[in-house]
Formats: sequence, C-alpha cells, structure tokens
Amino acid sequence: MSAPVDDVLVAFQPSGHQARVPRGLTLLDAARRVGADIDSICGGRRTCGRCFVSVVEGALHHAGVDPLAPSLSPAEDDELACAARRRPGEHGRLACAARVLGDLVVDVPANSRARRPLVRKAAGERAIALDPAVRLRAVQVAAHRLGEREGDWQRLAAALAEQWQIRPTDIALPALRGLGAALQAGAGFVTVALHHDQTVLDVRPGFSDRALGLAVDLGSTTIAAHLCDLTTGAVLASESAVNPQVAFGEDLMSRVSYVMMNPEGLTRLQQAVIEALNRLAHAAASRSGASSGDILDMVIVGNTVMHQILLGIDPTALGAAPFTLASHAPLDVRAAELGLRLHPAAMVYCPALEAGHVGSDNVAVLLAERPDQADALTLVIDVGTNAEIVLGDRAGLHSCSSPTGPAFEGAQITHGQRAAPGAIERVRIDRVSGVARVRLIGDDDWLAADAPATASGICGSGIIEVVAELLLTGIIQPDGRFAAADWLRQRFGAASAHWLREHAGRPAYCLLGAAQTAAGHDIIVTQDDVRNVQLAKGALYAGCRVLLRQRGATRVERIVLAGAFGSYIDPLYAMALGLIPDCDPAQVRAAGNAAGDGARIMLLDRASRALAATLARQARYCETAIDPAFQEEFVAALHLPHATDAFPHLAAHDMLPTVIHAPRERRARRQREGL
Repeated sequence: MSAPVDDVLVAFQPSGHQARVPRGLTLLDAARRVGADIDSICGGRRTCGRCFVSVVEGALHHAGVDPLAPSLSPAEDDELACAARRRPGEHGRLACAARVLGDLVVDVPANSRARRPLVRKAAGERAIALDPAVRLRAVQVAAHRLGEREGDWQRLAAALAEQWQIRPTDIALPALRGLGAALQAGAGFVTVALHHDQTVLDVRPGFSDRALGLAVDLGSTTIAAHLCDLTTGAVLASESAVNPQVAFGEDLMSRVSYVMMNPEGLTRLQQAVIEALNRLAHAAASRSGASSGDILDMVIVGNTVMHQILLGIDPTALGAAPFTLASHAPLDVRAAELGLRLHPAAMVYCPALEAGHVGSDNVAVLLAERPDQADALTLVIDVGTNAEIVLGDRAGLHSCSSPTGPAFEGAQITHGQRAAPGAIERVRIDRVSGVARVRLIGDDDWLAADAPATASGICGSGIIEVVAELLLTGIIQPDGRFAAADWLRQRFGAASAHWLREHAGRPAYCLLGAAQTAAGHDIIVTQDDVRNVQLAKGALYAGCRVLLRQRGATRVERIVLAGAFGSYIDPLYAMALGLIPDCDPAQVRAAGNAAGDGARIMLLDRASRALAATLARQARYCETAIDPAFQEEFVAALHLPHATDAFPHLAAHDMLPTVIHAPRERRARRQREGL
C-alpha cells in the first residue's frame, strides 16, 4: 500500500528513528511521535532554543531518504530572534517552529537532547615527558638602524640563534604579518612560538607563557578532545561529542559506501567532522578561559577511514581488497588548510598508520600502553565498531582489526543506545525467578522495583551482561537460541510472566516494564539482539585467536581493555560469553581512553612521534579479511561460550553452570561414552 500523499518521511539522526508523519507537523511533534530525543523546556514557545536541530544535506541512502532539497517551512521572525540569541553563529532550525513539508533527515546535536551522550573518554593519569613540538621562547631583538639591510624577520632569527641557539628556517605568514607591530609594542622584546624550533608560528609583544594544544581521539562514533597547556602539560579541559558522520552511516563501510554513491559525499563527511572539531576546540578553550585562536598545535588520531576523510582523501580504496592506504607515513599540515578555526598558523599532526584497517588510534594505544616492553604476553583490545587488537611482548608485536560491528555501542540492538544517563549498564538475573535487577548510568544503586520511569535503553556493557546472565540462568542456550517458552514457564513458574515476552513470533526477555522506562514501553532483549552479540563477540574472539596462532601461543598472560567500552566491561562476563580469551581476572585491566592518552603523549612530547612511527612499522599486521584462519575461528566462536574448557578461570569463579556444554565438549563427551 502506498503512503498517503499528505504524509512525509522524517528520519532523525543519530538515533535512527524514522517514520511517516502528517505534512505540516512541527519537527518537535514529529520527534515525539516517533520517539526521537529532542530537548525543550519552553513548551514550543520559541524562547529556550534547546530544540535546535539541523537538516542533513545530501542523500542518506541507508535510511531510504533523499533530502537534496530540505523541505521545511520558512523561518519566522520570532524563531530567528531566538536562534540568534540562544545559538549565535550556528546554522539550523528550532524543531518547535519548523514544520515538515517534505521528506528529510534531521540531525539532533548532543546539546539538543534531553539525554545527552555521556562519552566516557576522559584523559588518564600518565607520566609524560614534557617537550612539545610547539615551544615558547622570549627574545630581545635589536632595533633596526638606518642603513642596515636586515628585515624584522632576519633580526628575529639572529636573536634566536644568539640567545637560544635556535636557527629557525621560516616564519608563517600570519606571524610575519604581525611581526612589526609586536616588535614595536614590546620595544623589541617578544615571545616567539616555534614549531620544532624550525618555523615561527606566532610572535607576541613582551613576555607570554601560555601556549595551548589539543589532543583528539577521532573515533567513528565518538570524538574526544583534551586541551593541554604546552608549557606545563596540564589538561585544562576535556570535551567530547558524537561524531556527526553517524548521520551518514553507523559503521565505517557505510561511510565509504556513502562516498562511493554520492559525488559530494567526501566533502560532506569531511565538513561534518571539521565542524565538530571546531565546536570541540571552541568549547574546550572557552572552559579554560581562552579562545580556540590560542591553540597552536593539534594531534589527531583515528582509524584509517577517519584519517583519510579528515584529510579529504577518498577512502573508497579502503572498502575492498587490497585495502590500499594513500600513505602510512605521519603528516604535519596547517590547520587552516583543513578549515580548522584555531590560531591562523596552527599545525595539525596526523601520526603514522599501521595498515589498511589499523590506524593511528591503535598506534596511539601502543604508545600509551607499550606492550612491546612487557615481559608477560599481553593482549591489548580497543573495542569499537572495529576492534583493534595487539598481541605482544618484548619478543615482538602482532596486530589486526576485527569487524565487530556497532552492536557493542548499542546499535543493531532493539532498545540499544550509546552510553548516556538513563541507559542500563549493569544487569543481574535471579537464578530462581528469572527476574532482572538493573543499574543505570548516573545512578549508584540498583533500580528499585517501584522506581519512577527513568530507563531509556541498553548500552554496550549492559547488553554484554544481560546476554551473559540469560546464558547463566538457562533462559538462552549455548547456541544463542531462547529456550522453548513452555519450558521456561515450567522452569521458572509464575515468575516467568514478569519477563517472558514474544517478539516476531519468538520468545524475548523483558528487562524493564513500561512503567519504569522513559519511553513508556518495555525494554526487551530479542533473539536478533542475542544473535548480533554472538556475531560481534565471535569476530572479536576470532581476531584474538588469529594473533595467538601467528605468535604460536595458546594463552595470554595479561589483557588490557582500552577505549570507553572496554573500560566498563566486567572481565568475567566477557569471558562467560567468550568475548575475550581466558585470563586470570586479576590480570585484566581497563586502560580508559588509551588512544586519547597516546594522542596527548604525542602532543606534549615530540620525541614520542618518532617512536610511534617506529611502533607502527614494527607491528606485524594480519589482514583478517583474507586470512582463512579468521573465518574458521569466527565460525567456531559463535556459541556462548564456544568452548568452556578454554576458560578455566570461569570454573574457578563458578561462572558457568554444569548444564552448559559447548559443541567441542559435547562431541568429546559422546566419544568418551562410546556414543
């Protein structure tokens, strides 16, 4: 049946909510109708400005919408006045005022959502040598005398050579433009900002001791930025945001596909991330009482697709074998060339890449964690839409990327979401009744049975725990299928009525009833949700096994879980699912945002940049996409867990009930019994 002619298709990003709504409805009412999260405290009176949104220009092929001509009612005077007052300098619309006239895609920024993303990518406490690429030097420059031929720049260079034994080779044009005025204002005494002691970036009259730098972890889903004082090494402010490119595709291959299918796709993706970086830089600088124009140096780490899109390099060669990089070498570029609104002469450093699917974010993790200096065989896993995995010790490093997909970040899960206040992050299921207890992000206590409606969905750590608990309780079987509904009713009795549901004709598990959710509907875990977790965990475990094979090892002695998601996984639950190899839980450590820490190390210690490039070349890279062992290990790892005899530490903690037997063990038992 065709859609009514007065209905239009509206899609909201990054939540992915979309539906046909009556033409003429306001965006705010449309969002409420489809369940998209848009904040508003003035009740649609066009006064608070909190419902500020923007239209995504260009085709969003995976949503089935082609908004080449944005279809909204014109902005009226009161809307324009509110936007100018509340959101100066930003381009967009108030959802309470804009009425839908045609199909379109709407981006809801983080600060326009009632439940704003809580991006857990804080700067870690690390000892970092302080020797930044950009340094300040105060110098007294001799005055120009009549008849002398040297210009201001030549006399500045001579003073730096004489007083600091520094011989710069050039001066940035913005610095040269202001050089004469700075010398005059400071009576010849100026402070110079130098990049690698070679290029003068800035000249300030008198003495100045403030130089700022920004370390950025450019993830495919989230971006984290740490503003640092280059003279003290202190982190002055940290800001984070959802990567706006999720509006064009949740995973990297979707974005590569978007570039392939749209002539302006690369430009749109690059501009989206550049604007996000500008907003983060401005927010971080404002929090520290500075301006983004004070930022002189920037280090950006990210996966290979993010790296090439940032630089405006077509990433389509990374979408198919042989996964060719434009260059794996580190790169220094001027921020202005990328459209970054920092100091006019600011520099951006993009560190070395490892290979087609392992980028500078993994190199930054190597720099922060240094597994090459470990005596124990160490597995470092940075869990994301793609999991970067490194296995190594002093004898050498092996690395790979494993296509886990976005399930661990809440995507592809019926009621999944990214980590934000109100998301379920911890789950325990009673072994007798089958009833769940949950804990939400932002709450220290487990949610009471009669608590008001607060829960909004399930984040990554929550989906890991609920699937593990369903397995340990016997509600799902080792092959991932829910037990038969009749058996569940018999096993758990009348209590099963509290949580047993049906979805698409199959059993499903209800974590929370509608009365305890912000959306007013049950939060459930379906058979498809379990299957998506199986696929993701199988890919991650297979990548670990492939590296162990290459190393000729069977077990690891130490595991480091990096990244925001890895920091909140319970190691025992991860092993209960077969997500990570067996290891003594005491030797499993969360490293926080190690990629961001590695970026900060490179920002504050210029010698570490060369070390990072060396580590990138030393790691022996395995391309899992063409390695036959990966497919073999992946298929074998789909069960939950796929081989309990491979997890002796679980037995020591009584994690697995005796009724669970993985396929290998069942075959071995049948052979022993002569069956």
